[in-house]
Amino acid sequence: MNKLLAIKTLAQLKEAGYTPKSIKDELRDNLIKQLQSKESGFEGIIGYEDTVIPDLHTAILAKHNILLLGLRGQAKTRIARLLIGLLDEYVPYIEGSELYEDPMQPISWYGRQQLDELGDETPVAWLHRSDRYTEKLATPDVTVSDLIGDVDPIKAASMKIAYSDERVIHYGLIPRAHRGIFVINELPDLQARIQVALFNILQEKDIQIRGFKLRLPLDVQFVFTANPEDYTNRGSIVTPLKDRIESQILTHYPASLEIARQITQQEARLTEWQREHIQIDPIVKDIIEQIAFEARNSDYIDKKSGVSARLTISAFESLVSNAERRAIINGEQNTFIRLADFTGVIPAITGKIELVYEGEQEGPANVAGILVGKAIKTLLTDSFPDPERARKARNGNPYTEIIEWFASGNTVTIDDDQSFEEYKKALNAVKNLKKTVEGYHKGLHESSILLMMEFLLHGLSEFSQINKKHLSKGYAFNDMFESLFKGNFDEESEDL
Repeated sequence: MNKLLAIKTLAQLKEAGYTPKSIKDELRDNLIKQLQSKESGFEGIIGYEDTVIPDLHTAILAKHNILLLGLRGQAKTRIARLLIGLLDEYVPYIEGSELYEDPMQPISWYGRQQLDELGDETPVAWLHRSDRYTEKLATPDVTVSDLIGDVDPIKAASMKIAYSDERVIHYGLIPRAHRGIFVINELPDLQARIQVALFNILQEKDIQIRGFKLRLPLDVQFVFTANPEDYTNRGSIVTPLKDRIESQILTHYPASLEIARQITQQEARLTEWQREHIQIDPIVKDIIEQIAFEARNSDYIDKKSGVSARLTISAFESLVSNAERRAIINGEQNTFIRLADFTGVIPAITGKIELVYEGEQEGPANVAGILVGKAIKTLLTDSFPDPERARKARNGNPYTEIIEWFASGNTVTIDDDQSFEEYKKALNAVKNLKKTVEGYHKGLHESSILLMMEFLLHGLSEFSQINKKHLSKGYAFNDMFESLFKGNFDEESEDL
């Protein structure tokens, strides 16, 4: 490649044996090489190995324009950006051309003029693949001029040429993406009349500007992203345009907790201190992911809007930061994530969910608290016996002593800013709690035992075996029946 970059004229380019290649052929050829060499490609895309990625391969091999259709937070834009990796590292173009024209296939007045005047001495420059990607977010104010181009009266005046001259055109984003990848995100947001302007480019591969008799055979790989048409009332993809986009590929959310956890751990932005000094047990990571799974099935949340993977990423970052805050307050060099720290993820959840009417009535913070509780309830039976079945079991309920301890009028308060010793003392006060945890989880580190003790208390409350009150800084656990008789109107409690 270094030898190619030394080529400065068309004559040298011909001598090197260069042959023009369309953008779609280029993507296709490089994908074939990648598949033959067993390279993975699309690095950082997790969970699509057997679904979306094979469909992408097929579309590229078929030389299709692509529509990535899916709910928010499904890596559609990231996939589009990763297509750059399938481009040649450098391609030659006519030096000075604003359309980066192939020296052997000029399409504009400037390119043709250069070849007519200079012939084989036409200067050649090289374009890196990172400069061959253009991305535009579709918004209602986007115009045809923005995308295609328009007549520039200043050019006409300064060059003293007529408006009928091709040189007066100011090219839009799509012509400037010639020989590259052009992405339009959120295509339904583009006004219908603007979408119509794309028909010719996709089908006839040329452009039309204000009635000009101009054929500009653009070479562009189009990638569009969109949410399903019924996602919002902002707009939809006009049917003739959708018909011209050859491949429609459906994206999806992670199919399992394991895949979801990998995505969150890859994307979460933690500081070096957080990574080194904050212990994060696997159960905590699972609860974070389960929150999103519960949200996607919740009757309080609009399923058409989806629940982005950004929810779990933001929630995880907030969770770790809440633990860091506690460590700073208590002057501790090391700490670990506790269930009380989940009070800190509420703001990260409320900003990422779209509520239906029932959810609005419940309140976003309360819905977020419900989701956290449901996640804990779902995962509890992976670590401990089902409290409902245990209550009816003939061979005894392993939680009896814990429940009876609370029934005796005892209360445990867990704040998210408690020091380690305060946290440990509060949990160890619950009769038989530590013994029960150690009976099902042997060989755990002290901090992990304490976390599982707190996890079990939350789980028992979700199964209505004990009561949990939400406090301004954490939770308080007491007897279920006592709370019913008292009406559970503690002045310190807050309805989340």
